[in-house]
Amino acid sequence: MTVDIQPVTIWVAGETKTATKFGLTSVNDDLETFATLYYQLLDTDSQQLSQGNLTINGTEYQTWNDDPDANSWILNWAIAQLGLTLA
Repeated sequence: MTVDIQPVTIWVAGETKTATKFGLTSVNDDLETFATLYYQLLDTDSQQLSQGNLTINGTEYQTWNDDPDANSWILNWAIAQLGLTLA
């Protein structure tokens, strides 16, 4: 899923760039204890500026797993982990 975020300036290959979109995909989930998520920070043209992985486990994983709106929950969790703000 890709959502709009408040613009954030980041350093990319010696230049400052502005990310305005955030993409999040689950890449590994054992469906019991943990998941690895792949994220991207994108510019207004959806060009990747930065990327990385987040891991969720323990109590947070169980909370996510039990939430009836799991997609919104994990999106908000990932945004908070990276210090970003939804637009």
